[in-house]
Amino acid sequence: MVSNRILTTHVGSLVRPPNLVEFLKKIDEGEPYDTSAYEQCLKESIAEVVRQQSEAGVDIASDGEFGKTGNWAWYIHQRISGFTTRPATPEELGDPLATMSLGNDYAAFPEFYAEYFPTQGFRVRPATTVTVCSGPIRYIGHAQVARDIANLKEAAGRVKLEDAFLPVVAPASAFPIYKNEYYNNDQELLWALAEALREEYKAILDAGLRVQIDDAFLPWTYDRIVPPMTLAQYRSWAELRIEALNHALEGLPQERIRYHICWGSWNAPHVNDVPLKDIVDLLLKLRVGGYQFEAGNVRHEHEWKVWQQVKVPEDRILIPGVISHVTNVVEHPELVAERLIRFAGIVGRERVMAGSDCGFAQGPFVRRVHPTIQWAKLRAQAEGARIASAQLWGKASGTV
Repeated sequence: MVSNRILTTHVGSLVRPPNLVEFLKKIDEGEPYDTSAYEQCLKESIAEVVRQQSEAGVDIASDGEFGKTGNWAWYIHQRISGFTTRPATPEELGDPLATMSLGNDYAAFPEFYAEYFPTQGFRVRPATTVTVCSGPIRYIGHAQVARDIANLKEAAGRVKLEDAFLPVVAPASAFPIYKNEYYNNDQELLWALAEALREEYKAILDAGLRVQIDDAFLPWTYDRIVPPMTLAQYRSWAELRIEALNHALEGLPQERIRYHICWGSWNAPHVNDVPLKDIVDLLLKLRVGGYQFEAGNVRHEHEWKVWQQVKVPEDRILIPGVISHVTNVVEHPELVAERLIRFAGIVGRERVMAGSDCGFAQGPFVRRVHPTIQWAKLRAQAEGARIASAQLWGKASGTV
C-alpha cells in the first residue's frame, strides 16, 4: 500500500471506443443487435481502457463507465422500478422541480448555447413530459451491476493498480426532477430511493471495489431554480438529499466511498453556479471517505480557499480536480504539482489524492476532449503527482 506519495485517479467516465459506440447506438435507438457480440466487445473494451489507465499512471482506475448504456445518471433508470413518464400539465411545465428547465446560464447566453448544443449532439426541445413516482421504488439492476463488477475486477487483475472503483449515482441525481404520486411526502420517497440505491453501492463494496457517488445535480439544481427560488429554499432541497444519501450509506465502509460533485460537465460560461462556500457545510455532513470536486476549472479553482475556512474531518481526504475536462489544453505537470501541494498544505500530504474535474465523456455519445488529449492529461496528472510527492516526501517518494 502506498504511504509516501500522492495517488492518482479521475472521475470515471472516459471516451468510449468506436466499436463499442456502434453497439450503444443500437441499444439507445432500440435497434436489434447481437447480444453476445456486445458483451464480448464490452469486456474487451473495459480490459483495454483499464490497461491504458495503468500505462498512463492512474493508480485507482474505473471501467470508464463503459457498462452504462445511458449517461452517468440516467443509466439508473434501467435499474430502478417505480417511476413512469406522462404528459406534463400546464402547471407542471412552469415548475422547475417538475420538468427539466435549462437554467439561468442558458437564459443568460442563448446565442452561445444555440451554437454549442449542436456540437454536442444535443437538440433543445420544449419539456412536454414529467417523470412520476407511481409505485414502490425497488432496485432491479442486480444482473447489470454484477456484470460491471466482474468486468472491472477481471480487467484490474491483469495490470498494475492500487485499486479500482465504479461510479454510481446519488439519490439527488438519480431522479432530480419528479412528481410524487405514490409516497406520502418527499422524504419518504427519497428514503425509499436511497434504500434501493444502497443495494448497488453495497454490491460494489462487497466485491472489494471502491464506490464513487456522483452528484452533479446537487450543485446544478441551484442554476435551475435560483431565482425564482431563494438560496435558503435551495439549501433545504439539497440538505434533504444529503440526508437521504447518508441513509443509503449507513453501515457501509466509509473509507472506500468517495463523493463527486461538479457544476455540470459542459464547457460553457457557468456564471450562475452555486458558490462552493454556500454548500460545503452540507457536503461535510456526508459519511464518506473523500470529496472529489472541481479545482482545475477556471470558474472554480479559486475556491481552494474555501477548504481553508472549514474543518475537514480527520477521516476524510480531498481529491481536487487538477486536470480539467473542459479544455483540450494539457495541463503542465508543474501546475498539477502546485495544485496538489496547495491542498496538502490544508489537510496534510497523506490526505490528498489527484483527480480530474469531471468525466472526459458525457455518456456514450458526447466527449469533452479528444481521446488522445484525455490520455495526455492523465499522463500529465501522474507526472505532476510525482513532482508534488518528491517535494512533499523527498526524492525517495514512491511505492512501499
